[in-house]
Amino acid sequence: MGGIFVLAEHRQQQLRDVTFEMLTKSRDLADKMNTTLTAVILGKNVKELAKPLTEYADKVLVVEHDLLENFVSDYYQSALVHLIDQEKPLLTMIAHSSIGMELAPRLAAALNIPLATDCIDLTFEDDRLVVTRQIYGGKINARVIVRKADRYIVTARQAAFKAQKPPRPINGQMIEVPYQPPSEEVKKRFLELVTPPPGAVDISSAALVVGIGRGIKDKSNIPMVEELAQMLGGVVGCSRPIVDKGWMPSDRQIGQSGKSIKPKVYLALGISGAFQHLVGMKGAEVVIAVNKDPNAPIFGHADYGVIDDLFKIVPALKKKIAEARGS
Repeated sequence: MGGIFVLAEHRQQQLRDVTFEMLTKSRDLADKMNTTLTAVILGKNVKELAKPLTEYADKVLVVEHDLLENFVSDYYQSALVHLIDQEKPLLTMIAHSSIGMELAPRLAAALNIPLATDCIDLTFEDDRLVVTRQIYGGKINARVIVRKADRYIVTARQAAFKAQKPPRPINGQMIEVPYQPPSEEVKKRFLELVTPPPGAVDISSAALVVGIGRGIKDKSNIPMVEELAQMLGGVVGCSRPIVDKGWMPSDRQIGQSGKSIKPKVYLALGISGAFQHLVGMKGAEVVIAVNKDPNAPIFGHADYGVIDDLFKIVPALKKKIAEARGS
């Protein structure tokens, strides 16, 4: 049985969290299947970035070239086709990101390999890949048995797996692999990387998130929650209705059609807990819910729950924080 490939995703000389999430899941799979795990990193001047990957993978394949400095799917595809044909891994795992959603289908078509996308879990049973995907807008987790094949490709949802260091040191071997540019003309080209403006909030990487839902009632009440989040050293996110009303920008939305978060603490204020929202907050370590409705679905997914009006809880919490700081 072949090994497992994980494509390391990076941006602006930083490995993205999803890389370590995939490596953690793949390390567990590789150990159970008694096979090898190989991390693949493509880019320019990425040898230093590759070093942390050796803590998870048995091998780290480093492919460097000027053409790989920025993501262009044609160049990435040519590099990975060569590596997969050469190494013949049983499974290739790619993040279900803007990069993976463009690259994985092209790669699967070029190699004639079955592809399963946006997976939240995967395993092998009787040498066949079995994945878990969400269907009907996230209402149902579907267990899908992929047709039997020699090789598979999957894209893994970000924050679907928890990143953890391996229980034992791996000290994988780092191997430099020459890049073979595509023989045909490449019409795509990288223009620029558009980054969020200074001061913009990235809720997906925040350690503490305060989420607001319909219970906030009016846009004028949001500053009260922003002040609480600031006192706690966190940021404010929201459910979809708040974005639909235009009260907060779309980059603050938590859920299936928004961002997935994985803070140490998620404080949900006035959020009922629709399944679309739950999908985005499942990575939180501790969930604290405040809602007037004792039957709100959010309580079924919270570590701590407060059945009360958020307009009573938030001022009381701010007062206690101020008193604690004063003492």
